[in-house]
Amino acid sequence: MEMKNVLISIRGLQQVDDGDDGDAIELLTDGHYGYADGRGKLVYMESELTGLKGTRTTFLVEPTGVVLEREGEITSHMVFEPGKKHLFLYETPFGAATMDVNTERVYAALDEHGGDLEIHYRIGFENTNVGKNRFRIHVQELKS
Repeated sequence: MEMKNVLISIRGLQQVDDGDDGDAIELLTDGHYGYADGRGKLVYMESELTGLKGTRTTFLVEPTGVVLEREGEITSHMVFEPGKKHLFLYETPFGAATMDVNTERVYAALDEHGGDLEIHYRIGFENTNVGKNRFRIHVQELKS
């Protein structure tokens, strides 16, 4: 899969509970993107703004769902499939925890030039919901 230079716009919202207005984050960064055979791959480095500086984030977009991999200061492997719950290990410099992700919605409109990816999900710890998250990513190919 050929990887292209892209501009990535990320808008995220994290809520502790349904009544919470949540914490919003907006990030604009550069990265690399590839698309072939209905599958997309997006790679970028996290920044201080996200609290994950020194971490490489990779999204693998498949027809059945999305995999989010983080490597560096934070390591995790999250699988987003609508209507399914998946366990994952969340590793930090301070220790590791087994958590779960319960995906409510995945929307992907991607092609060889970029597009949009949106995921709505809940994070759990020890069978307790600890947050509701959603993010929207817009990928735009940079012209050379």
